[in-house]
Amino acid sequence: MPSLGGSPLSITSTLPTPLPSLSIPLLGFGTWASPRHKTTSSVLHALKAGYRHIDTAQGYSNESEVGAALRASSIPRGDVFLTTKIWQARGSVEKSYQACLESVERLDDGMGNGGRGEGKGYVDLFLIHIVLAGRKEREEVWGALERLVGEGRVRGVGVSNWGVGTLEELRGYARVPVVCNQVELHPWAQQRELVSYLERNHIAITAYSPIVRNREKDNPTLVAIAQAHEKTTAQVLIRYCMQKGRAPLPKSDTPSRIEENADVFDFELTHEEMGRLDGVRKGGKDEPCVMVAEN
Repeated sequence: MPSLGGSPLSITSTLPTPLPSLSIPLLGFGTWASPRHKTTSSVLHALKAGYRHIDTAQGYSNESEVGAALRASSIPRGDVFLTTKIWQARGSVEKSYQACLESVERLDDGMGNGGRGEGKGYVDLFLIHIVLAGRKEREEVWGALERLVGEGRVRGVGVSNWGVGTLEELRGYARVPVVCNQVELHPWAQQRELVSYLERNHIAITAYSPIVRNREKDNPTLVAIAQAHEKTTAQVLIRYCMQKGRAPLPKSDTPSRIEENADVFDFELTHEEMGRLDGVRKGGKDEPCVMVAEN
């Protein structure tokens, strides 16, 4: 079976990061477009199904509901990996810092389920959601996140939808390591140049839209592989992502699908099947649902 760190893939597998003290659970649960009235119950169901990596963002408008699920669960805070993202710079390091701190407090008030107490909640990973307007804004937000790291309110910082150019720019002002880049990845959007850069620089990869929003559910290659394993096409795509060494972030508000998307550790895609999925792009060009990071 494919492995990380020498062990077969399992629901407890993690991705290493540049920080020895921080690893990312391999299977994530996304909350993009999850309606606020459903988010808490969906996250609780995901935690019950074994997910320990929950992804949200300021732009999703459901951080409070994700935090409510964590507080309502019986799972110790230290056993759940929380990721959120800041969507825009606020005009100064101080204002961006306050906006990020508000996210931390919405997600974890520090008072329950084995938290650090005294209102010192934290998130495990805080990302800059997009490349923002320019370098000035990027430096501002990165400085705010570094302050939160120094205060123990954030364990690691990273980016989302950043390409090689903006990542190289970041090296010029970052004082803490870039832990992760969250980008769209699946067989129809492989972003090979960017992935190669991230792997060379030991930056962890989390993948949104790993099941292509079901756009390719009838693709003959994908369907044939799913049938061979008696799995759904979504399960095959989630497994494909994990065997590539990335953390997929499937999302659903349907309890049965939440469970189904976690049932991906009892089969393995062969080298030949992985190659067939690698070859599905038309003309070898990426066809994203959202975007490829060419900045």
